[in-house]
Amino acid sequence: MQLRSSTALFLSIILSTVISGVLHAQSKADCLQCHSDKSLTTERNGKTISLFADEGKLNSSPHAKLVCVACHSGFDPNNMPHKEKIEPVNCMTCHRDAPVWHRFHPQMATPQVAKANGRNGSKDISCKNCHGTHDVVSPKVPGSKFFAANLVAACTACHTDKKETFLKSAHGEAFGAGVKGAPTCFGCHKNDITKAREGRDSVQIKIAQEQVCLSCHLDNPDVRAQMSPDVGFIRAYDQSVHGKALRAGNAKVANCVNCHGSHGMAKGADPRSSMNRMNVPQTCARCHPAIAKQYADGIHGEALRQGKPEAPVCTNCHGEHNIMKAADPHSPVAAANVSQQVCSPCHSSMKLSQKYGIRADRFQTFQDSYHGLAMKGGAVEVANCASCHGAHYIRPSSDSTSTINAKNLANTCGQCHKGANKRFVSGTVHVKKTSTEEPLLYWVATIYIALIAGTIGGMFIHNLADFIRKSKRKLAIRRGALHETHAGPHLYLRMTKSERLQHGLLLVSFLMLVITGFMLRFPEAWWVRAIRDLIAAAYDWRGVVHRVAAVAMLAASAFHLYYIIFTERGKQLVKDLWFKISDLTDMAAVLKYNFGFSNEKPKFGRFSYIEKSEYWALVWGMIVMGATGFIMWFDN
Repeated sequence: MQLRSSTALFLSIILSTVISGVLHAQSKADCLQCHSDKSLTTERNGKTISLFADEGKLNSSPHAKLVCVACHSGFDPNNMPHKEKIEPVNCMTCHRDAPVWHRFHPQMATPQVAKANGRNGSKDISCKNCHGTHDVVSPKVPGSKFFAANLVAACTACHTDKKETFLKSAHGEAFGAGVKGAPTCFGCHKNDITKAREGRDSVQIKIAQEQVCLSCHLDNPDVRAQMSPDVGFIRAYDQSVHGKALRAGNAKVANCVNCHGSHGMAKGADPRSSMNRMNVPQTCARCHPAIAKQYADGIHGEALRQGKPEAPVCTNCHGEHNIMKAADPHSPVAAANVSQQVCSPCHSSMKLSQKYGIRADRFQTFQDSYHGLAMKGGAVEVANCASCHGAHYIRPSSDSTSTINAKNLANTCGQCHKGANKRFVSGTVHVKKTSTEEPLLYWVATIYIALIAGTIGGMFIHNLADFIRKSKRKLAIRRGALHETHAGPHLYLRMTKSERLQHGLLLVSFLMLVITGFMLRFPEAWWVRAIRDLIAAAYDWRGVVHRVAAVAMLAASAFHLYYIIFTERGKQLVKDLWFKISDLTDMAAVLKYNFGFSNEKPKFGRFSYIEKSEYWALVWGMIVMGATGFIMWFDN
């Protein structure tokens, strides 16, 4: 070392040490005898280095009470004022927890690494490069370099490439505006969340990044107060397909940083944000390129490129933090949910219908179809919107590549209906029974409903009047106002064993057809739900029971037809059940009696007009049910 100082000063130091009998400097004053001289310098690698120590800065630093040799160790009392080459200051002699608090600088991760790089880090990253030497100022002091308000400026003095990106981000803007809880560099990087150190586990890095994000967005009330998503929305990631896969050890799945970014994170409403709806497909494409290509080629991706803000993107269908596998029954894209939860909100919207000219009745007509009814009833294997239209690559029927194009429809239906051909797909899929679109179906349905309403309504009024009249007559007899007449002692055989068998078989099969048929048409009715709750596989067996009952009813009908054609009692039964002119007068007499216009109760033959009407109504119903059921059963 070559000292450029006065000889007198040097001699005074030697004289002082000799007199005291101590050949080493112990106190700060001893050291400052030389180092308070501003002209004290040395030569290192051809450069002149000042050895001046500002006592004022020393006294104002956190190290004010320390003596110089507390930091500058390795002095030899036999070699004064000290040896030629001084050992570098080792800050971790006192600050042993520095590696823990400085994980963002892996050069200080372990004492071994620190020692290899000069004890205080590498040449470009060390304690003194950031905190200074004698002019160290506590980060708790307002205005200091590492005070919270100055952290970003301090870090970006080196990390210049991150400065503008961060300051323009949502986090940076909040920090600049002084929002309470806004993140700083240290707030995130005090944790081990980067890949700067080789050999690190990528899964653990991603989990650490997620935990850093949640430490603010879930655990910090100041941050939550600034956000619109609730806690449940934030926490949902852990139970999503991404969160579960990450914890299962899959390092390729997305975490917070993969979707939202890091230094440049922006809110979803910001056009620059990776989670802005216009950018979502590109964000998801980083992990799902093949599916993203299908989406981009589809009608939805095309609409998005045209700038239509209502065009659905990945998150509209799959969700955001709570994305689940399609096989998960709780997923919106599960087979049982996709039509109602994903497709319906857009394709039932009158607003979108008026704006873009799309049909708003597609979901309703699907709901009214066999597929829709079966799905509502809980059928496991039944077509939904995606089964026919596709999931990601969706094109209109006019497109030759569309799955619902006339040329491709047989193949599409053939996925479920083996052997489907052009005749099979010749009908309309989304049938809307209106007088303009489907007049035949409309009038058939209208007349059918009118007949049912008229028949059931008329029967209800007729029987109610009969019940009231009988009740009044019974009450009058009990009070003694009327004398009760008794039937004669003669007994008649009403039904033979054969007729009872026909009647019983018809009754049971008809009731089973009604129950299983209504289960399909009204799958959400309270009594249908009760059956499904009682018998888990009820809906799976519904179709089988319905067909067995249909065969039983047709067999009973065929046997009855044989009975009335080839047996004498059967032939007589038809004769007695055939309508006569007297049935009209009997009906008028009954109505007059029931409504109180006559006190004479009419008498009938073997069968009244009521039983005749019921019999022939049953015959008419059997023909309709049998014919339509047969057509629907063998529709292929």
